[in-house]
Amino acid sequence: MPPPDTRAPESPAGSRDTASQPESAVRAATLRARVQTYTDFVRSPEGHSALLGLFGAVMITFGGFGAGSVRKRDPLLEAMHLSWLRFGHGYALSTMVIWVGVLLMITAWVRLGRTTIGLGDRPGAGVTLNELRAIVGIWIFPLLFAVPMFSRDAYSYLAQGALLRDGFDPYRVGPVANPGVLLDNVSPVWTTTTAPYGPVFLLLGRAITAITGDNVIAGTIALRLVMLPGLALMMWAVPYLTKHLGGKPTVALWLAVLNPLVLIHLIGGVHNEMLMVGLMCAGIALVLERHHVAGIVVVAIGVAIKATAGIALPFLVWIWMLHEKERRAAQRAGLDPSQVTDSEHDDAARPSQDNPNPALMFAKIAGLGLGVFAVVFVAASAIAGVGIGWLTALSGSKKIINWLSLPTIMAHAVTWVTPFNTDPVLVITRALCALALVAVLVATWWRFRHSEREAVLGILIAFVAIVILSPAALPWYYSWPLALAAGFALSTTTLMVLVGLCAWLMLVFQPDGSIGLYSFWHVAAATFAAVVAASSLRKVDPLRLRAAPPAELPTAPART
Repeated sequence: MPPPDTRAPESPAGSRDTASQPESAVRAATLRARVQTYTDFVRSPEGHSALLGLFGAVMITFGGFGAGSVRKRDPLLEAMHLSWLRFGHGYALSTMVIWVGVLLMITAWVRLGRTTIGLGDRPGAGVTLNELRAIVGIWIFPLLFAVPMFSRDAYSYLAQGALLRDGFDPYRVGPVANPGVLLDNVSPVWTTTTAPYGPVFLLLGRAITAITGDNVIAGTIALRLVMLPGLALMMWAVPYLTKHLGGKPTVALWLAVLNPLVLIHLIGGVHNEMLMVGLMCAGIALVLERHHVAGIVVVAIGVAIKATAGIALPFLVWIWMLHEKERRAAQRAGLDPSQVTDSEHDDAARPSQDNPNPALMFAKIAGLGLGVFAVVFVAASAIAGVGIGWLTALSGSKKIINWLSLPTIMAHAVTWVTPFNTDPVLVITRALCALALVAVLVATWWRFRHSEREAVLGILIAFVAIVILSPAALPWYYSWPLALAAGFALSTTTLMVLVGLCAWLMLVFQPDGSIGLYSFWHVAAATFAAVVAASSLRKVDPLRLRAAPPAELPTAPART
């Protein structure tokens, strides 16, 4: 007897369509809801600000073809009969277009900031993390295709990568040893300077120039694409740090990532700080989440991009020690480490029941961290086929002299009241500030050891000290401490000060990379704009240009 047929009876042909109809309807409804959400956002004041910033980025990109850090000879513009943009009235027009674009981006950023911190003129208005991340992507897209803006460092990066590609050691010779199109565009002050960057960044430069050859346009765009992982890490890590530091994720992302100083300089200007800061923030976040080895590996990669990231490593040892004390106490008490709040564990260097010998624990953890760091760095150096010559090349920054560093300010002040020349005085003021910097770093490292939050605050203070006391400082250097400061709970007054500072730093350099600090009217205009930007974070119309107060706007519907 054959077994009974256990298969379900076949459905009619039409029943399949009936069964699949609800799923397709759900998809269509979801798509309509998303489109409606995007439409609502674009129509909202926040969406208008996002579009205003996009328009500013587009203006910066197009104005940069004439007044940015352009190549000495641009065959592309010549072929398009646009070379006139680089000279005379064309140059003046291009410069105006850039500055209008910069001001539009700052305006849009401040408007979004008002809403983000809850000072907007519409009750219930707000901006979500995902919306801010989308705005970051929208604003940087035009900048990916711009000429290098406010700096010529991108040409040095390509020239140094070509040195390694062509068999030279960038830690021994400068770009002048490898004549060609790439060398032609390097700033004269850096043609004989050896590379001050880590081996990982040199490997990236070699890979880019191996693919793009001596094509400056393709190389510049490729450099920007290489920086995007750093931007992605910042967009994840900076809001995540607020979990441990007490800040607000949306405010942190708005202040440290959407900031025009960061986007225009680090993406538009093509600076490797984008990678370094992203890796450093991600490494700190991993250590705070007790993934200590992984965090130190990530920070070590950041150091292999640019040495400044290494300042964070000694402070991370304190965090690791605090976590180890909490782990031992929790193990003894049968609790979760996060539940250990005994004040006995609020000092990484103080003996306790769970750490009777802090010096021994420090030696073990610091040794392990140093070993992890050494493995990463030695491996990168071996792959690149270079040594540690970048350490000696760090002194090349002394060629930069501007008013953003305290040693330069001190030297100029001395020459105003004495008959001495600037150069010999500058040597002395830089030496004094170097000694002060060492003292500040050591004191800060020892002082801020009592909690995770204190250790990160110590890193922040150390970066501020480096920016102020180092022989040279540039506007984009301020992105180092800004990324960490954004994670803390900041008052409105503090945010206003930071907005004014960022706006001023964004405006005191010329689009071609030259310094505007030695022009009184340039500095005065930048200062005025910075004060207005800072005031606009709290007041919609700080200059009282409106004839009447704005009418009360209806509450915007909530966006999901």
